[in-house]
Amino acid sequence: MPVNLQHTLVVPSLLALLALPACDSNEVPTGCERFSFPLATPTSSGHLAVCDSPACGNGENPPNSGPHCGSVARCAVYTEPVSRCLYVHNLEHGHAVFLYNCPDGCPDEVAKLEAAAATVGTGANGVRRALVAQDPLMPHRVAAMLWRRTYAADSADPEALRCLLTHQDADAPEPGLACPGS
Repeated sequence: MPVNLQHTLVVPSLLALLALPACDSNEVPTGCERFSFPLATPTSSGHLAVCDSPACGNGENPPNSGPHCGSVARCAVYTEPVSRCLYVHNLEHGHAVFLYNCPDGCPDEVAKLEAAAATVGTGANGVRRALVAQDPLMPHRVAAMLWRRTYAADSADPEALRCLLTHQDADAPEPGLACPGS
């Protein structure tokens, strides 16, 4: 008699999920209570006809929501800036965006952002749902963003990045969507 591999894998997985203790969605993971990532004020979030329109984003620097391009940026590590209008659309899909502004270079900070991006889950296509890029317009050296949430600092704190990522998909209008890869 043939073994149904799908059934063999699914049933134990479901049982494991059912065995997990129920938790309040507002519960703060251990160590994260010292960080605050307040939601930005909601704004319209439609697609723009012109991707580099001044109407892009929600007015924050860097923008974490608002009007954006009709397409998304590839999820990858970039050595150059990515259009803000593109990555705002990534945020709408629940992707994480990690940015840096270091005119004289900051390889240690970029490494911390890349390490955090490497912990982000993958979409159905196997591509991590995160991108890392320069943003020369930011007032801080580093930023990590989810839809309507931003962590900005002059030095990346790996613990803060981990805590921010606990909110991934929580507020995104189109959460969980796969990201195109390189």
